[in-house]
Amino acid sequence: MEFHFDEIDEDLIVIIADGGLNSSTAEEFVSSIGKLVDAGLRKIIVDCSGLDYISSYGLGILIRLHRRMSEHGGNVKLSNVRGMLPEILQLTRLNRHLGIFPSVDAARLSFRPADA
Repeated sequence: MEFHFDEIDEDLIVIIADGGLNSSTAEEFVSSIGKLVDAGLRKIIVDCSGLDYISSYGLGILIRLHRRMSEHGGNVKLSNVRGMLPEILQLTRLNRHLGIFPSVDAARLSFRPADA
């Protein structure tokens, strides 16, 4: 899997995921994101439009990322989820924990305070 940091704001980053997320590709992803979280990043949007495959290990990585962000007062959201991934997230009930949005813009708007 390749991932690119598409947009970086003060505390928000959009990550474009290309390819597959599995045990052989996940460690680099986790390491890079972990450094950003430790540096104060609190909002992550993973653009899944180019994500072709995700293994059970990859799902575990998304859960770890969600937990780590929650522990630091942040959140991770998925956008442009396609293929079998929406069904997998629903079957595993991960859709209850991970915010899933049809576009990056919709995910970005969800970070706004309700009264804004």
